[in-house]
Amino acid sequence: MEYTGERVIPKIMNPKNGMLLEHLDRYVFAKDYCKGRVLDIACGAGYGSELLLDHNDAITEYVGIDIDDETIAYAKANYTYPRTKYYTGDALDQELPNKHGTFDTIVSFETIEHFYGDELFIENLYHLLKPGGTLVISTPFGRGKDFPCKSQYHVYQYTEDEFLDVLKPFKEITMFHQVDRTIEMPKPDKKYYLMVAVCKK
Repeated sequence: MEYTGERVIPKIMNPKNGMLLEHLDRYVFAKDYCKGRVLDIACGAGYGSELLLDHNDAITEYVGIDIDDETIAYAKANYTYPRTKYYTGDALDQELPNKHGTFDTIVSFETIEHFYGDELFIENLYHLLKPGGTLVISTPFGRGKDFPCKSQYHVYQYTEDEFLDVLKPFKEITMFHQVDRTIEMPKPDKKYYLMVAVCKK
């Protein structure tokens, strides 16, 4: 499997690659929130399973879903553990809850900015999440949905207010910001380039 675009594939990337390290850190951050059945939507190469499951007996099952057949085949070949399952699927498929059930925790990193239909996506995640469950979701900061996006892989990038607005189905939202490898509660006058929201249903 070759590295293309924004796919993160740790086994074929320079271990000091900044984008790789930042992605790994998001999974490490999310690990503290993960328990029960965990869904990794747009799981990519599957490397997140290794980080979430490491010394985490609170997770009973990890389910990774990605739209790309080749990527799911790679995940099955490289990141299959006793508590993992991988499936090809579309994040906008409203039948996902019927196909895969509901989850105690959902993680979705760098997904929502890649397609139109963000409200449908959040609605899907809401229905996939059990009552009282937790969603950990990230997206880069941007100028807003009404402005052209510089990334060829993104259809738009949110302001923080826009991101919070699309997450409004959730009853409780805690915002964190990331710069380089630091994920923290936002500090005044500090420049961040990525948002991580922890949402409770």
